[in-house]
Amino acid sequence: MARLVMKFGGTSVADIERIRNVARHVKREVDAGHDIAVVVSAMAGTTNQLVNWCREASILHDAREYDTVVASGEQVTSGLLAIVLQEMGVTARSWQGWQIPIYSDGAHAGAHIVGVNGEELIKRFRERHEVAVISGFQGIHKESGRITTFGRGGSDTSAVAIAAAIHADRCDIYTDVDGVYTTDPNVVEKAKRLEKVAFEEMLEMASLGAKVLQVRSVELAMQQKVRMFVRSSFEDPEKQKLDRRNEPIGTLICDEEEILESQVVTGIAFSKDDAQISIRRLADKPGIAASLFGPLAEANINVDMIVQNISADGFTDITFTVPAVDYERAKQALKTVQVAVGFKSMEGAADVGKVSIIGVGMRTHAGVAARAFKALADKSINIRAISTSEIKISILIDAAYTELAVRTLHSLYGLDR
Repeated sequence: MARLVMKFGGTSVADIERIRNVARHVKREVDAGHDIAVVVSAMAGTTNQLVNWCREASILHDAREYDTVVASGEQVTSGLLAIVLQEMGVTARSWQGWQIPIYSDGAHAGAHIVGVNGEELIKRFRERHEVAVISGFQGIHKESGRITTFGRGGSDTSAVAIAAAIHADRCDIYTDVDGVYTTDPNVVEKAKRLEKVAFEEMLEMASLGAKVLQVRSVELAMQQKVRMFVRSSFEDPEKQKLDRRNEPIGTLICDEEEILESQVVTGIAFSKDDAQISIRRLADKPGIAASLFGPLAEANINVDMIVQNISADGFTDITFTVPAVDYERAKQALKTVQVAVGFKSMEGAADVGKVSIIGVGMRTHAGVAARAFKALADKSINIRAISTSEIKISILIDAAYTELAVRTLHSLYGLDR
């Protein structure tokens, strides 16, 4: 017998029939003798509607009341799923974030979890074998007693936090795909589903464009050593497909030690949501970078892929990327400090794409970057900027070449096979 957390997203609970399908997945695990906690999102489209209502009520609405409104979507889903499970003969009850409780900081609409008390859930597993159906995405600020929400995708983070609190053997993330792929199958037809991915790899993939898991949930899973399993909610619950190891179809996110032999490259991630900014003729002296990036930090604009040229005549150039949605705000913030910082000019481009090569195997293999650069050159793809880490190489290119670059690199590292 195992203890599992099962998380279902908005598309999986979009209507009553899909909620019944979710209930059948849960009943399958209950019948197998497992202790089950289920974390649910709001029904597809519900959160958007609730957000729009808040905006219609007032553009400058109170963030605390906003959280009260948008948290109600998950409350509806948890109650409906508990009702359906009870109808199937499964002992179940719904829980809201504040009832468990899931404690968070007070940053409304984007709060972070600071603690979860799983004692009551564990007690009910032991005494009643009761399924806990938990509203994801929400918690409570202990000091104020107000409901908080964790931002879009926050139900994944809720599920991982619950899994850590109840000492679950695994946190299963049910979604509309059957696992994590080497890249987007819509771009590369031969993309393969991965059986196992290391936490570090998944964190890079999630932050660099892969949409399967929310970044914060992977960070928390890595910190708390919570094994995650990505699988499809749309397969027949009573007719599970099994892989070559006689295990359910999906992708396990786990410690690197669980992966006996890593490939050099695990996957290719990409994004067209970045913009490039280049600062020309910037004085090369201590503190100048802080003066340049400080205003961006104050505006809550994330900066990535920073490249600084070698100093010439006491001046240097710096190129970096920001999210495309923040491009104009970033330029405006930099213009306000141009005289104080002392740079000559600023150039930018919003039509860029970022392609990233990811794999823990790169730590012990040389030549990965050189092969990529040559392959892209052979396709006449010009590189605008490069950033690297131990397990990642990110390359900035013209957006028009993004999909060609993804297909080229996917084949280059044998991910088609």
